[in-house]
Amino acid sequence: MTIGNDLRRAVRGRVLVAGDEDFEQARRAWNLAVDQPVRAVVEAEDADDVVALVRYARLAGLTVSAQPSGHGATGDVEDVILLRTGRLGGVRVSPGPRTARVGAGVKWGEVLTAASPHGLTGLAGSSPAPNVVGYTLGGGLSWFSRLHGLAADSVRSFDVVDAAGDRATVDAGSDPELFWALRGGGGDFALVTAMEFALHPAPLLYGGRLMWPAERAHEVLAAFREVTAEAPEELAVWFDLFDFPPLPFLPDVLRGKALVAVDTAFLGDADEARALLRPFDGIGGLVSDSRRVLTVAELGDICAEPTEPSPGVGHAELLTVLDDAVAEVLLSDPLAPLLSVQIRHLGGALARPAAGGGACGHLTEPYSLYAIGVVPGPEEAAAVEARRKELAGALVPYTSGRKPYTFLGVGERAAAAFPGDVLARLRGVKRARDPHNVFRGNYPVLG
Repeated sequence: MTIGNDLRRAVRGRVLVAGDEDFEQARRAWNLAVDQPVRAVVEAEDADDVVALVRYARLAGLTVSAQPSGHGATGDVEDVILLRTGRLGGVRVSPGPRTARVGAGVKWGEVLTAASPHGLTGLAGSSPAPNVVGYTLGGGLSWFSRLHGLAADSVRSFDVVDAAGDRATVDAGSDPELFWALRGGGGDFALVTAMEFALHPAPLLYGGRLMWPAERAHEVLAAFREVTAEAPEELAVWFDLFDFPPLPFLPDVLRGKALVAVDTAFLGDADEARALLRPFDGIGGLVSDSRRVLTVAELGDICAEPTEPSPGVGHAELLTVLDDAVAEVLLSDPLAPLLSVQIRHLGGALARPAAGGGACGHLTEPYSLYAIGVVPGPEEAAAVEARRKELAGALVPYTSGRKPYTFLGVGERAAAAFPGDVLARLRGVKRARDPHNVFRGNYPVLG
């Protein structure tokens, strides 16, 4: 009997294997440049289905990797059962205690829409498309992390299925070691079916994007350094370099243009935000300015990132400094064939250890950098990879070597995201809680 028939007997959700009509689509990662050579795909109906799958996998000596939507996929899943948790939905916002409870398939846009009428927000990132649970298991670097820390440290509890196939609710009191590991250590330790986390006040929100031609990049970066040197923790400011290809579906303002931009979100009123951002006002040639008063539900409008899968190569670093030497590295050569380079201002709560915090720890570096290139084919992939390596090499004197877990790239290892003592502790949790390797996160801690 084939694995497909065995799985169909074990679970109620849809099972797909090679040769099935929808298998190729079902195994697809968010990043279309990543191939996922999985043995089967299971679309779980509910938490009981997850239990049944885990018990089957353990008895069969197989490994399960959970992916609601495929963000963060690495392709390192040969012969693995891919678990899709997209049907595990449901968002419940409790305004009094300021908490939200979500199923494992919920996306950030759903949470922000539900929390917005109450003047509350979760610690979402730049896009409404990523899954809340997957993002949080990797730490979760938010617009509001300078004020409230990483998303993982706002978690109150996880509903999980462990490696024996048993259900449990994990929190600081019931299982402190597993609770610590799940908050930023990735998906290597248990399968999360639901999560409860703290929401944060957002009665006033102002934000948007300023954009100039690329020849203004030196002025914009200088103003960015000035603003971030004294920015209050309520203010997030990100610097972007873009080189957009001449694709017909892009708007005229972007198509075939090299541009520089500043993205910002401020938890406060518009007048205070404009005063804090005044150094950008004197830069001429402004192409567009989308800044306005926002609702939390509109947070994704700031960056307006694509919400459909595409092929790309990304690279992240944590910058120890953003001085003239780094500016020279970033601005002296054309960006192409990379699509964008983004620098995020960190600091604030991110730089302080959280009381009772999780494995995500804290980030002492003042800035993060993320570069990405679109790779529709092998020729483009080779050119993007060469430029990525060139940029990474030039930045070595100004980077710490550590990377946020959710910004790790294909071919990198979990070791790059954690200090040695934290990695050793995570490996101890993995060996104790999943000795038969029933679970595989995107970046396994034993890898």
